[in-house]
Amino acid sequence: MTQALDNGTPDRENRTGHEPHASHMPHEPQGPHQSHEPRRPRDESGRRSPDRRLAHAIQRVTSTALGPYQSAVVRIGFSATWLLFLLWEFPHRHELYGPEGPWGWDMAQQLIANNHAFTALMWSDSAVWFECLYVMAVLSSALLMLGWRTRAMSVLFMIGVLSLQNRSIFMGDGGDNVIHLMAIYLVLTRCGQVWSLDSRRRTDRARDVAGPLLWTVLGVVLAAGTALDRIGGEWWVTTLFWGLWVFHGVWWAVNRRAPGSELRTLLDVLANLVHNTTLAVIMAEVCLIYATAGWYKIQGSRWQDGTALYYPLNLDYFTPWPALSDILAGSGLIVMLVTYGTVIVQVAFPFTLFNRKVKNVLLAAMMLEHAGIALLLGLPFFSMAMIAADAVFLPTAFLVWLGGRVALGRDRVFRSRAKRVPEQRDAPDEQAARTLVG
Repeated sequence: MTQALDNGTPDRENRTGHEPHASHMPHEPQGPHQSHEPRRPRDESGRRSPDRRLAHAIQRVTSTALGPYQSAVVRIGFSATWLLFLLWEFPHRHELYGPEGPWGWDMAQQLIANNHAFTALMWSDSAVWFECLYVMAVLSSALLMLGWRTRAMSVLFMIGVLSLQNRSIFMGDGGDNVIHLMAIYLVLTRCGQVWSLDSRRRTDRARDVAGPLLWTVLGVVLAAGTALDRIGGEWWVTTLFWGLWVFHGVWWAVNRRAPGSELRTLLDVLANLVHNTTLAVIMAEVCLIYATAGWYKIQGSRWQDGTALYYPLNLDYFTPWPALSDILAGSGLIVMLVTYGTVIVQVAFPFTLFNRKVKNVLLAAMMLEHAGIALLLGLPFFSMAMIAADAVFLPTAFLVWLGGRVALGRDRVFRSRAKRVPEQRDAPDEQAARTLVG
């Protein structure tokens, strides 16, 4: 996994719970004068012995939350996709997930009773409750994208996604399924290490009011839901919610009362292990999606003869640009190349993860493919969800470069605003607090 992430190393949280700079990171000894540890034996080729390599791998996995930029891109991508979808469908929300939808309240109750899926929409059939939950889903998506109170917002984001999608399971496509899974995975990651408001927060934990207040409100709601037996879902859903609530409270208390204790170190190790494991699961999930899609395509006769792309380009439902679709469908060579290229890329991608150059080429090809699906077939949210999932494999060097370009553009915008409004120059701290890129 570390090679697929191009050995990206995050900035760990400091003892106050803030995100420090890389200069605060502990470093391994660089020479004999810095460490009294005896030199480990090496084999005949000069490489470190297996036990030394294993110890180094364990130390890295437990002391570092890997892939900070990749997890941040996944967080921003999926929250932005869900946010745009909710805003786009806002005029039709009642027909999709609300009381006016074709999947009525009685039918939804029967479905939930059989599949035991979690959805807060089934707590009440009130229109006011539906509106409140929909607004909560919109706000949590926006705040998660910005990285404000990332841990709490990731939980609310998951609740919003599961509640709406499980209420009407037929109102979605493949992109919704990916968002469904990633909303659960994001809860278990430390996805606010970079490119978030949390990473730039400068307030003291002792003066933190919003965090404890939010934690208390969520605890009251969770206690009421448990007491009234309204949470629903399988038993592990309630256990997960309570576990997250207790863990977040312990984390905050330890950061405030005992920031340098062994318990704080233990919590860091546990958080890093969960984060790294979840990141590996996300990568495996993406590989599984492409592998199954590619191998199923191979079994289809239209994919075998190279004509599969021709048919969706001639369906009115999937032709937002009829003239462009007619041009592409009229070229047999383009149809054949895109059809075969899609299968080759999807089948080959999981086998290229350990060859960085080939992996990056196929990754760019898949992202371009999804961009083409959004443009030609009119499936923008599906494409955005898949591109956000692909982003977990983006090279760290590229993401750092991209962040630098965004920061440069941000600085230019602020400088131009400062020239138009001179009084803003007297408040550099407030200006820095509003930036998103570290």
